[in-house]
Amino acid sequence: MAPEPSPRARPTATPEDPRAAGLREALADRLVAEGAVSTPRLAAALRVVPRHRFVPGLPLELAYANQVVFVQRDRAGVPTSSVSAPDIQAIMLEQAEITPGARLLEIGSGGYNAALMAELAGPDGEVTTVDIDPDVAARARACLDDAGYPEVRVVTADAEDGVPEYAPYDRVVVTVEAWDLPPAWIGQLTPDGRIVVPLRLRGLTRSLAFDRVGEHLVSRSARMCGFVKMRGAGRHAGEELTLHAGDLALEADDVDALPSAEHVEALLRTPRAERWSGVRVWRWEPWDTLPLWLATAYPGYCQLTVHLPGAPAVPGPPGAPGSEPLEPALRSGTPAVATETAFAHLTATSLPDGRVELGAHAFGPDAATLAADLVERIAIWDRDHRRGPSPTITAWPIDAPAPEADLVVARRHVRITVDWPRPDSAGPRA
Repeated sequence: MAPEPSPRARPTATPEDPRAAGLREALADRLVAEGAVSTPRLAAALRVVPRHRFVPGLPLELAYANQVVFVQRDRAGVPTSSVSAPDIQAIMLEQAEITPGARLLEIGSGGYNAALMAELAGPDGEVTTVDIDPDVAARARACLDDAGYPEVRVVTADAEDGVPEYAPYDRVVVTVEAWDLPPAWIGQLTPDGRIVVPLRLRGLTRSLAFDRVGEHLVSRSARMCGFVKMRGAGRHAGEELTLHAGDLALEADDVDALPSAEHVEALLRTPRAERWSGVRVWRWEPWDTLPLWLATAYPGYCQLTVHLPGAPAVPGPPGAPGSEPLEPALRSGTPAVATETAFAHLTATSLPDGRVELGAHAFGPDAATLAADLVERIAIWDRDHRRGPSPTITAWPIDAPAPEADLVVARRHVRITVDWPRPDSAGPRA
């Protein structure tokens, strides 16, 4: 087999630091070794696109570190624009499967990702990147010019309407967290086009590779990720329930569907029930399908963040109910379930061989029942879904009837269904 051709060299406005090429090589090698990059064409693009020119002023070693760089924040300090971590960008570009000659749209401009897309599309392709913020768009334009990519179009607009003047697109890559899928994004795809989008679903963000099938979208892969939130017409305010003066937080799609903060605090003042699943995972092992599996199963699904690790469930004297330290499985975003009669969250305990066992801690009158049910569902995930394919996630127009599914979530423009593969021995859908 002939070797994959290297991307063409591009002129830049200023001479390049001689260390940059070596740092690009090291970054590409790392992403290949870690599995974020699996195709030679993307590896070649990473070796040539000068990431440091999209984060001017940052030390060269940091520019090629595998970490996000925030380039704009609002008055409260919340990031509103970033150059995403290279591994996340690589994963999404692998999901996109960009071929030479493709017409591409990027929603959310940083410059670097658009340059990688330009390398993948080649000289016969077209890349348009759009951002709602004029300063972000101007910055992307300047960086792309400096890095040698003047042919990439930069548009300043609210991406809710896409960019119709350059449509249709073979691929749309969204680099901001989306809560909904506007009709324009689907309508501006070619009939066999694909959209890769970090979609928020039940409080979880997954990069979904959707293929267009008629007027709806069907997922082909799902990867865990995190991005700054969408602005403009597609903006959706975060849903968070704060407990104990902000020491604890519960995040959900709809906090109004959860018990009140006072009610959850009352549940936490009861004795803790503990159950263990027997399911063991390595600390480095990806088990990102488990939260989505639990989110599918429980109407009261939410995610727990403890801002003071090791703090008790509620303030009180030692030994009193609720005085045990909260021990969530993750530092933030631990899967949890809130009902009127119990609150439970995923926990984990370290094992001598380096793995952790997953279990449940629960509080409230029905704590034992909910904890037992939670570990049973963890065991089902381990048996049926841990090593199998991801669920099929489909986005249907909101005015079209959606078929029966394991989970149905309505948005403004689309109805999203989640269907898990059915084991041969499984009974009817719950």
